Amino acid sequence: MLRLLKFLSISLCLLVSTALSASEIVHKTFASKTLDRDYTYNIYLPDGYQNSGLSYSVLYLLHGNLGTEESWVGQGHIQQTADQLIAAQKIKPQLIVVPADPKFWWADGVEEKALTAFVQDLVPHIDTSYRTLARREGRSIGGYSAGGFGTVNIALQYPEMFAAAAPLSPAVYAPIPPESSSATRQDTFLTNGKFDADLWASKNWVSFIDAYKAKGIVVPFYINTGDHDRYDIAYFAAVFYQQLREHQPDFTELRIFDGDHNFAAWGATVGNAMEYMSGFILAPQ
Repeated sequence: MLRLLKFLSISLCLLVSTALSASEIVHKTFASKTLDRDYTYNIYLPDGYQNSGLSYSVLYLLHGNLGTEESWVGQGHIQQTADQLIAAQKIKPQLIVVPADPKFWWADGVEEKALTAFVQDLVPHIDTSYRTLARREGRSIGGYSAGGFGTVNIALQYPEMFAAAAPLSPAVYAPIPPESSSATRQDTFLTNGKFDADLWASKNWVSFIDAYKAKGIVVPFYINTGDHDRYDIAYFAAVFYQQLREHQPDFTELRIFDGDHNFAAWGATVGNAMEYMSGFILAPQ
């Protein structure tokens, strides 16, 4: 009897362990035509994906300056967050793609076309490589800091591709970034080695908002930032929020929380953003 109880106990532990780790993070690369080299990403596959035969919506999560495809996976603990939210039925089961942008700001620069590669190479690759709901209602996008900058500008320029967006502590400085921001030293925004305010503006939301409004396709936005953000993003995020709110008052949210510009803030609040976006994407089918 004692041996039987021990066997049952071990078996139960193994079953629980297997259930808790049924989701997985897979590291992948593919050949990008735009970049003329490999494009790297991590992808979260939820529990059930491998055997369900269903197609899933995709969340694209962008990292900030100096980040990699490991940023959301490591410090951000995105697997644990997604597992818990799906288990609690607070978000729909979905794939989560965490791509790597070597230029860090998700914009087309002189050397590399990071935004073009994301839209024209990565998204089609994901749709052909995995069982996805390859339409607008099957995609959402989010990111922190420079990834929030990318989230805003991609969603505004390609609203027909994304059902919801969540820029976290987004570097949406207007008219220009503070000197402390890495944007002022990023090649993408430099001319002859110096920060170019006009070049910055041409790649920032101020250049896309009017065309976005004219398209008439509403992308619900969940924007958040810490009240102690060292780059004063609470102010800049509020300016962007107000511009959106005047256009789509029922589909724009702003949350100011007690926090700074770090993963303590983003890791703690990304779940709220995912819950919001999940309300606009399709369930597996």
